[in-house]
Amino acid sequence: MSENRDYYEVLGVEKDADARTIKRAFLKKARTVHPDVSDDPEAEAKFKELNEAYSVLSDEQKRANYDRYGTADGPGGSGYVDINDIFGGMGMDDLFSSFFGGGAGGGARSRCERRRGRDMAISLSVTLEEAALGCKKTISYDRLAPCEDCNGTGRAEGAQEKQCSRCHGTGYVTTVQRSFLGQVQSSSPCPDCHGEGTVIDHPCETCDGQGRTPSHEKIDIDIPAGVSTGRQLRVSGFGEAGLRGEPSGDLIVNVRVADHERFKRNGDDLYLVSDISITQAALGCEIEVEGIMPDEVVKVTVPAGTQYGDTVSVGNFGMPRIGGGGSRGRLVVQLRVLVPTSLSAKQRDLLEAFAAESGDDVAPGKKSVTDRIKSALDDILD
Repeated sequence: MSENRDYYEVLGVEKDADARTIKRAFLKKARTVHPDVSDDPEAEAKFKELNEAYSVLSDEQKRANYDRYGTADGPGGSGYVDINDIFGGMGMDDLFSSFFGGGAGGGARSRCERRRGRDMAISLSVTLEEAALGCKKTISYDRLAPCEDCNGTGRAEGAQEKQCSRCHGTGYVTTVQRSFLGQVQSSSPCPDCHGEGTVIDHPCETCDGQGRTPSHEKIDIDIPAGVSTGRQLRVSGFGEAGLRGEPSGDLIVNVRVADHERFKRNGDDLYLVSDISITQAALGCEIEVEGIMPDEVVKVTVPAGTQYGDTVSVGNFGMPRIGGGGSRGRLVVQLRVLVPTSLSAKQRDLLEAFAAESGDDVAPGKKSVTDRIKSALDDILD
C-alpha cells in the first residue's frame, strides 16, 4: 500500500469504528473495486490495498500496533497479511466468487452448487505421543460464516427474496450480436442477480445480502488414536457458509504426525535403537525399553549370538490400529552392540583367555606399572 494512504481512509471508516462497521465497509467496497467488475485500470491494485487494510483493522492486535506504531507488526514490521491467510486459502478471485455466488466465471456450475458453501482445508500437526493416545486439539481458522444479523438469510427485517425481473429466474441473460457470419448468440450470468435468479428487495446491511461474513473460528477436533500423516478428518458444516442460508461446506483437517527423536514409524510399527554390551550380545539377555505410551516399559528378549544391527520385534507395542479393536502394531528394536573402549586388567585377562581359546590373534596388552616392576624383579632374581 502507498505510504501516504491510511488504512481507515482506504476502508472509508473512522478511527474509532467497531469491528462490525469495518467488516461491512470491506464487503461493500469489495463489490465495487474488484477487477472483475471494475473498468478502472488500477482496480487490481485497489483491491489488494483494500485487502491489506482489512487484514490489519479486522485483527485487534494488528490494529493496536498500527494505531500506535503505524505498522501491524509494531516497530519495523510490515503489517501485511495475504488475503489467502484471511479466508482459509481463498484467493482474490475465489473470494469474489464467494461474495457473489459464483462470480464472473461461474456460468458452468448449477445454481445449487454456487449457493452451497465450499469445503475448506486446514493442516494440523500432532506429536507421535498424541497420535498414539488420541487427543483433542483446538484449531483456529478464518472463514465466511453465516451472518449473525440476518441469521444467514441475507435479508433485512421484513425483506423478501423475489425472482429477478431481468433474467426471469434463470440466472442468465442472452445477447445476440450481428457479425459477417450472421447472428451470434451468447449467454452470461445476469448482472442484476449475479447468476442467482433471485434478488432481495432490502438486503442485510452487514453482509450486503450475501448471508455470510468473514469470521474467526475456534473449534475442537478429536484426533483418533493411531492417526497417521496424510489422514483427513472431515468436520461437517464447518467450512464456508452457504449463500443466503444454503448448507455450509465441510472443514477438512489434514493431519501431519511430527517426527520423533527416538521412534521411527512404518505403518503401525514403531522402530527404535537400543544399546547392549558384547557379553549381552554373546550370551543373550533381557533388556527393558520405554514404549510410546505413558509409563510403558517393554521387556525385550535378546537371543544369544546377537550381531550388531540385528532386530527383535515385540508384538502389540507399536501404534494403535484405527478400527482394530485395541490391537497395536509391533515394536521393532534394532540392537547396537557396544565395544568397550577401556578395560580393567582382569577384564583384559579374561578376554585374552577367550581369544586364546578361540584361536584369535589379538594385540598384546600393555602392562601396568606394577606388572613391569614385578617383571624387572623377577629378571634380577633369576
